[in-house]
Amino acid sequence: MHITQIDVLQIQTVSPGWRPVLCRIYTDSGIYGDGEACLAFGKGSSAVFGMLKDLAAMVIGMNPVKTETIWQKLYQNSTWGYNGGPVVFAAISAIDVALWDIKGKVMNRPIHELLGGKCRDKVRTYASQLQHGWRPNLFEIDEFDVCIGLDDYRRCAQCAMDEGFDAVKVDLLELQENGERMPGQRQDTILPPEMIELAQQRMEAVREVVGPSVSIIVEAHSHNSATGAVQLANALKQYGVLYYEEPNTPNPFTARYIAANTSVPLASGERIYSRWQYAPYLEDGSLRVIQPDIGSSGGFTETKKICDMAHIYDIAVQPHVCGTPLATYMALHLEAVIPNFMIHEHNSNLRSRSQLGLTKYNPQPQHGFLDIPDAPGLGNEIVPEAYDKAVCVAVVTKDHCEMKVKNIA
Repeated sequence: MHITQIDVLQIQTVSPGWRPVLCRIYTDSGIYGDGEACLAFGKGSSAVFGMLKDLAAMVIGMNPVKTETIWQKLYQNSTWGYNGGPVVFAAISAIDVALWDIKGKVMNRPIHELLGGKCRDKVRTYASQLQHGWRPNLFEIDEFDVCIGLDDYRRCAQCAMDEGFDAVKVDLLELQENGERMPGQRQDTILPPEMIELAQQRMEAVREVVGPSVSIIVEAHSHNSATGAVQLANALKQYGVLYYEEPNTPNPFTARYIAANTSVPLASGERIYSRWQYAPYLEDGSLRVIQPDIGSSGGFTETKKICDMAHIYDIAVQPHVCGTPLATYMALHLEAVIPNFMIHEHNSNLRSRSQLGLTKYNPQPQHGFLDIPDAPGLGNEIVPEAYDKAVCVAVVTKDHCEMKVKNIA
């Protein structure tokens, strides 16, 4: 069996800021596999589309079940794989995931069985990004319906509780009181008292609604300086913080400083790529929870190794999940297997209309839990409608790449 064709899709959804990049790998046996490069939001979707197209040409003709061999070829022979960042690793990830999907289908087994066998049948989940608006009207919102006043934070927290979640995540300083994004320069140094007070008020509003038994994860999206991160952590620990995610720009030196000056556990990982970049955080213990994204950390082949390394140091794993429902399935297979799994992220974006018409399934947690899929391979796949939504499609075959480009806004 060998790889005959790879389709690369950049998709425009109803949300202008959400452009998933997916791939499908075909084989001469008729079996295909799907993968995702998880850089749909922010800036980078077009870059990873190009990188994925280029890397696809390197694996045409190879045996798709030789995942380790293909991973090493992509890492070593792409030039930019060594110590690579999000674009190259996201492209490698999409190919790797699609290969594991094929491998599972060939062996008629779910990916989690190939990774070692599941330790659990379902996973605890948390409602992620309350500040973006957690509303009961599933798939009716195009853009984030953000929280503005304290009552909005209370209402969104209550909605998550009504759905059965016992854990939530919120970025308390992402938005100003008028709902606009907080200017980055206000968080670059020491945080002024009014910002600390605003974060405390919002945290208190959420804690007031969810009660003392619900876990609250505090998110910072890397916006703070190390000094501001310590200020915020120590100001919020009285309300109970499960862990503090991306307190500042990921850096081993500042992570050590923050960890040494607060008792709140630190988490990070969506902007850390490969086992080599994770190594210093694991060795010094500054992070107590790591958050690799399977769609940007190198796929199953690399992310499983990262998780196993973390287990040596008693560090927990909460995979970062902010992609299409395909990314949800990717995370579930890994989470089923690793002993040091902590909790699953269910992002508010998975409840918006931007996710419709992309994949066969988009499961929503029931009573705060998601079931582990047991179908062969991933158990989810790209639907034909996704091809219709694509603004760019590259069809890569031996010695040829056909590009189809629609009008890109």
